[in-house]
Amino acid sequence: MRLLTTCIGAYPKPDYVTIPDWFKSTEGPDTRTPTKDWASAVEKLGDQAEEIFARGTRDAIEDQISAGIDIPTDGEIRREDYIHYHCRHIDGIDFTKLTEKVLRDGAYSAELPTVTGPVRARDHFLPHDWRVAQSFTDKPVKMTIPGPMTISDTIVDHYYDDPARFGAELANALNFEVLALADAGCKNIQIDEPLFARRRQDALEFGIENLERAFHGCPAGVVRTMHMCCGYPDRLDNPNYPKAPPESYSQLADAVEQSSIDAVSIEDAHRHNDLTLLEHFETTTVILGVVAIAKSHIESAEEIRSRLQQALEHIDAERLIAAPDCGLGLLGRERAIAKLRNLCTAAHSLGK
Repeated sequence: MRLLTTCIGAYPKPDYVTIPDWFKSTEGPDTRTPTKDWASAVEKLGDQAEEIFARGTRDAIEDQISAGIDIPTDGEIRREDYIHYHCRHIDGIDFTKLTEKVLRDGAYSAELPTVTGPVRARDHFLPHDWRVAQSFTDKPVKMTIPGPMTISDTIVDHYYDDPARFGAELANALNFEVLALADAGCKNIQIDEPLFARRRQDALEFGIENLERAFHGCPAGVVRTMHMCCGYPDRLDNPNYPKAPPESYSQLADAVEQSSIDAVSIEDAHRHNDLTLLEHFETTTVILGVVAIAKSHIESAEEIRSRLQQALEHIDAERLIAAPDCGLGLLGRERAIAKLRNLCTAAHSLGK
């Protein structure tokens, strides 16, 4: 065997996909204007919308496959951001009633959708997205979903006033989609919870339980994956963007290992971890970020190979998957492809 490779979620949108894109915000990736233009932009595409989204998805998958990725994603081409796209399919979240909220420890404020009643799944939509994506490759396409805690941080709750219960209800809504994806045949389902690294106590008290609730009933053969990055940058080559504390992963590792999660995705390229962290994961697969998604520097295959070799001193090869730190949207297509090619060259030379 050799080390497998995957991507995390987002891929640079082609120019012909003319919907709002949080990576192209003038102030960098964020969720401060999540709702105002997306629906009208899709409406403007008219009858061509599905054809355009399918073409963009195909191009994103073909780029990943040509670079050597073993488990591609759909590139999240249809989504203006990875959170609110899903929220549009949940009752109780009002996209016409926006409420201002201070985010990221006071870094900025945003007008966000408001929870005005019980949150409930409205309709299935990701099975369609997955089937379209999967039609372009024989490799298993991974689908990504925002987690309960991360969703709750990016909308405004005017109904529950109880974070644990609110998260549980969101998890039930997400589970509706997880089970539909599994039933459709999707074998790799990833729930993103970057909030875990910034709010470790909440993650331990109720976040991981609600994450498991979102995967409840998922059949054998489906890889339950959780992505946990430490914070997204506002632009390329800004070394001082706020990150979660470096000890976050070590504080959460044991709880993740003891959970029903099969694979956990963590970043290591932007800020190296003490790799003894990997020894906490005795049965859980680790998807290790080995190329930075906010640096224009293209890591050489040898740089990446060296870091993976260091990781293999602490975890078995069959439980280590190489990946970027997070989504690739900031990099642009050419840089993203170059980084993925070197990642795959390095990973596929190891574990043989």
